[in-house]
Amino acid sequence: MSGITTHVLDTARGRPAANVGIWLEHLSPAGWSKVGAGSTDADGRLRTLTGTTIPAGEYRLHFDTRGYFQAQGAKAFYPEAVVHFEITDPAEHFHVPLLLSPWSFSTYRGS
Repeated sequence: MSGITTHVLDTARGRPAANVGIWLEHLSPAGWSKVGAGSTDADGRLRTLTGTTIPAGEYRLHFDTRGYFQAQGAKAFYPEAVVHFEITDPAEHFHVPLLLSPWSFSTYRGS
């Protein structure tokens, strides 16, 4: 399987973060353009962000943390989490999880 997927875990609540709005941008010579969007499911996953064919290059994942925490009745220090990464081998699968709390976030390359 190739493409880009993500998974958001709310570490403050100890559970998946459902209904997080996410969009993906790709950098071309003309600048950044949106190439995918969606929201996490009940398990905190977004499996349909891209098709299976993606070009090499730089990408940015934008996570709407403000909207997610507002729906929880909480404020977020970071209104958005942005993860900027580079793909050199488009045949690989790229899973980019986000660990999230109202006061912090971290990410890593998953499998």
